[in-house]
Amino acid sequence: MPPLINYNSKQQLRAFLDERGLGMRKKFGQNFLINPAVRLSLLDALELPVGAEVWEIGPGLGAMTQGLLERGGRVTAFEIDPAFISFLREAFAEYSAGSEPLLKLVEGDVLKTWPNQEADISEELFLLGNLPYNIAATVLADFIEKGRLFKRIVVTVQREVALRMAAGPGSKDYSSFSVLCSSVYKISLLSVIKSSSFFPAPNVDSQGVRLELLAGREKFSSFFYQMVRSLFSNRRKKIKNTLSNFASSVIMKRKVPVDASSSGKEVAETALKQAGISGDRRAETLGVDEFAILAAALTALFMEAVSYGP
Repeated sequence: MPPLINYNSKQQLRAFLDERGLGMRKKFGQNFLINPAVRLSLLDALELPVGAEVWEIGPGLGAMTQGLLERGGRVTAFEIDPAFISFLREAFAEYSAGSEPLLKLVEGDVLKTWPNQEADISEELFLLGNLPYNIAATVLADFIEKGRLFKRIVVTVQREVALRMAAGPGSKDYSSFSVLCSSVYKISLLSVIKSSSFFPAPNVDSQGVRLELLAGREKFSSFFYQMVRSLFSNRRKKIKNTLSNFASSVIMKRKVPVDASSSGKEVAETALKQAGISGDRRAETLGVDEFAILAAALTALFMEAVSYGP
């Protein structure tokens, strides 16, 4: 078991950090979740089966890591702070020993280190994390776009990010990130977590979010995520204009020997017609299924342009 740490007391945590010479670094967005009821609710929401593999982002001093191990998880924990990694190796040494350890610690930026773990994982993978506000959306988007999907995810993020994740068409919070998340996951908002539940206390409230992998999810065309981001870059403009610009940029990159401006406009108009979507609509009104249909039509036309362009 790890050294006796009162994960629930900011005073005792501060004293422990001072004693060990472990400083909190603002650039890493470090905030310890000191509310035991919230920690328990997040662990419960993950519904981790005994023996299942789970990734944890930002273990800190190991409060949630301990909970995952106690529930029988096989944990891979990603921690950017070398000082915390050193402590975790000491504190959880018994779990890290042997040829098949129950805890694997990965030091460094998770965006750079997670792809190296891909060879060791199965489809039945879970994810838990108290995500730093400055990278939360980036990390989740990176997983989705690179095809690293999880059976179930439970994360705490800034409330603003949580609302974006769960937003639907027409909402002020609806964005390309909303489409990205809902394209592969069923999203459920958990309880709002007040700043007083953390040490140090952040300036904004957080929220738990649960993402459940959709059964029978659609395999999206290669241009789906690129197109969605492009259309939302001008979310209030008519999609026929932004889609035309996107089509032109793709054709130019592929060096198709046609007039890029004219071809892009024609491809966009044809794709919209085939998808049955009015070009006068705006990106913020389209649902995931409509984006998927439009991307599929666009992809087919791109392939045709590349193969048969004059």
